[in-house]
Amino acid sequence: MPLTNITALQVLDLSNNQLSGVVPDNGSFSLFTPISFNNNLDLCGPVTGHPCPGSPPFSPPPPFVPPSPISAPEGNSATGAIAGGVAAGAALLFAAPAIVFAWWRRRKPQEFFFDVPAEEDPEVHLGQLKRFSLRELQVATDTFSNKNILGRGGFGKVYKGRLTDGSLVAVKRLKEERTPGGELQFQTEVEMISMAVHRNLLRLRGFCMTPTERLLVYPYMANGSVASCLRERPAHQQPLDWPTRKRIALGSARGLSYLHDHCDPKIIHRDVKAANILLDEEFEAVVGDFGLAKLMDYKDTHVTTAVRGTIGHIAPEYLSTGKSSEKTDVFGYGIMLLELITGQRAFDLARLANDDDVMLLDWVKGLLKEKKLEMLVDPDLHSNYIDAEVEQLIQVALLCSQGSPMDRPKMSEVVRMLEGDGLAERWDEWQKVEVLRQEVELAPHPNSDWIVDSTENLHAVELSGPR
Repeated sequence: MPLTNITALQVLDLSNNQLSGVVPDNGSFSLFTPISFNNNLDLCGPVTGHPCPGSPPFSPPPPFVPPSPISAPEGNSATGAIAGGVAAGAALLFAAPAIVFAWWRRRKPQEFFFDVPAEEDPEVHLGQLKRFSLRELQVATDTFSNKNILGRGGFGKVYKGRLTDGSLVAVKRLKEERTPGGELQFQTEVEMISMAVHRNLLRLRGFCMTPTERLLVYPYMANGSVASCLRERPAHQQPLDWPTRKRIALGSARGLSYLHDHCDPKIIHRDVKAANILLDEEFEAVVGDFGLAKLMDYKDTHVTTAVRGTIGHIAPEYLSTGKSSEKTDVFGYGIMLLELITGQRAFDLARLANDDDVMLLDWVKGLLKEKKLEMLVDPDLHSNYIDAEVEQLIQVALLCSQGSPMDRPKMSEVVRMLEGDGLAERWDEWQKVEVLRQEVELAPHPNSDWIVDSTENLHAVELSGPR
């Protein structure tokens, strides 16, 4: 329905909206003054006070002629005064809400959204990857409201958002400081991430870049992460059962194998952990946050500027040298498997209360050495698992978390072992090597004190072979 046909329309404020066109002067619009259309330079028409191009100028209004007084009988003067007072009161009664509404609207603080152009903004051709405006993401996340925070990590905060098409997204707001000239490098890394497409990898939907903001947009994962399902699930949610945990182990291994062997250049994750393995609607594993470590190191394109990772998941050689490789991801994956089996954190000071090791890897080795396999398994499983499958998954985890990166398998080999190919041979070989290594460690060393560190020198553990 046109606004001119709304006969009850009493208040209209279209000022400061950058509108354009001809404003009609009929219907309800004839009641309004130019104040209702202030600061809209491209509006024209008699109501606005600005003539339209090509139209004759407005004729001045006729001069005001005061009405001549009309004599009335003296008896009617009191009645007229009462009637006038009633009419004025009624007019004030009807006008008061409009006045209050107009005052409230003027007084109410408004949120202002604006986009800032990037310092370097070359034309972007990133296939299906969308470049979002900052305003779009501000609106989607309710101006990055704390109530929409899904999580916090080493790269920044993640917000739940809803786009204008109704779809739910997760918006990662990167927190690193920006340096001039980093925009092109950022776009390059974003393009690299977007080209990694696999069913077990989190798909990048889009990005936003300004001189002060770096944001990545992903599909929203309704089932959260493996970590949240293991340790932060609500009371009404069922724990992950054993078949689901096995699928998660295989799916995440396939995703990492794709990053290492099928991306050019290969992508090193550098922070593989249960919190970065997300779960889709069918509880299939989706590896998230891949590529972000290098993305955040764009200040120097050749050298890693920081050791990125989470304590308990960081491979010893990466921690000591700062050099990462696909084998550092393999180590983190092995620790993630132990999280999946035990339900515990990779690093937990609470274990000190029971005189246990704070590092999950050391804690697991200690229990295996004491042949207490049943104490390793997550109590939430309630013995609903197959012992032989648990042992095999522990074997894969220990092979992946060996101290020497050269001794760890590749992720493609891990996938084959989880599929039942080659685990028995690899485990037997590992045990033989560990027996020899243990003999060397136990031999006397007169010239030096030998300190055995479980993260550097692994001891053979007694597990039955794969079945």
